[in-house]
Amino acid sequence: MGKNVSALVAGLIFGLGLVIAEMVNPAKVLAFLDVSGHWDPSLAFVMGAALIVTAVGYRLVWNMRQPVFAAAFIVPQTREIDRRLAFGAVLFGIGWGLAGLCPGPAIAALSFGGAPAWVFLGAMSAGVAMFDLSPLAPPRVQASPAG
Repeated sequence: MGKNVSALVAGLIFGLGLVIAEMVNPAKVLAFLDVSGHWDPSLAFVMGAALIVTAVGYRLVWNMRQPVFAAAFIVPQTREIDRRLAFGAVLFGIGWGLAGLCPGPAIAALSFGGAPAWVFLGAMSAGVAMFDLSPLAPPRVQASPAG
């Protein structure tokens, strides 16, 4: 129960931050990405603040023996940057640049009912489903029961 409540609170705080920073506004994001036109650098401050919060959070977490709501930390075993990772990052960046939205802000934008967010999430869901059905998809890993 505590794990779900903490995830809900973290998600609400994250979503509120996205709304306050206007990351849910595709025009604002596209203006930030338009470095050769009418560039709006304000989102650089949002990203800088996110890096600071992340650095402090990692510092605190890695000094813990175990997570609060789990038996152990789950850490990726590889740091290799392979073609799939690079391709996915490029595809993510192209999508973000074209739509002005990425998954987190699009979900937060649903709170005020913008059609672009619904269209984006529908297209994203269709893309995820098509990938899952493709031979490129990795084998599914069975999740452990929530604790």
